[in-house]
Formats: sequence, C-alpha cells, structure tokens
Amino acid sequence: MTNRRPPFTGRDAAGAGAAVGALVGAVVPLLVSGFLVGFFMGIAVVAKRFRNT
Repeated sequence: MTNRRPPFTGRDAAGAGAAVGALVGAVVPLLVSGFLVGFFMGIAVVAKRFRNT
C-alpha cells in the first residue's frame, strides 16, 4: 500500500493558510455587514413598535 500523495510540506501548509485567509477575508465582511443590517433593522422595528403604542 503506497501513498501516492507527496508528503505534506511547508509550501502546502502555506497554500492552505493562504486559501483559508482569503476565504475568511471574503466571508467576515459579509457576516459583519449582514449582522449590522439585521441589528439596525431590529432596532428600527422595535422603535416603531414603541412609537405606535
């Protein structure tokens, strides 16, 4: 049973780290902006509800 894949080297780790970093860099702003939009929309809904009463 021979392992065809080359051994895991530092370059592989650097590539994986770069890919994860790019993914996180792309996802985090979306999460933060979505959270902020939902947060402010929730505040607006609550403020409207209190204003109507």
